[in-house]
Amino acid sequence: MQRFSLQHLIPEQSFLTIIRNAKKKTGGSTRNKGGHPRPKHRGWRVQDGHYVSEGTLLATQRTTRFHPGLNVGFGRNGTLFAMEHGKVYVTCEMIDPNWEHTWIQRNYANRQGQTIYKKYFNVVPEEQHKRFRLLDTN
Repeated sequence: MQRFSLQHLIPEQSFLTIIRNAKKKTGGSTRNKGGHPRPKHRGWRVQDGHYVSEGTLLATQRTTRFHPGLNVGFGRNGTLFAMEHGKVYVTCEMIDPNWEHTWIQRNYANRQGQTIYKKYFNVVPEEQHKRFRLLDTN
């Protein structure tokens, strides 16, 4: 009886290597990607009475919670920003909305004909120092 051997099939100089690959990839759960979403930190950026420079963000919002007043701009995403250097004043006033504006239609459609009070951001320019003199350029 002859024994079966693999030595005559495999040359002496070659080595047999076995590579095992993982059957499942280690990716974790796909149901809860990353836990909670990162917060957007919307709301007031500058409090009443603070001094701001031109272009400073005053408030970020998703709905028309705050309205632009004197020297305050209204961005496309609802951001309020200062258009002048000065002091910030926040007031609560009755609004007279422009019903043609898309933001107003989206947020106040069911409140037409009612009295609505909202917070207004105003920037009052600070007094100039008046240290310069106008010189004749001729």
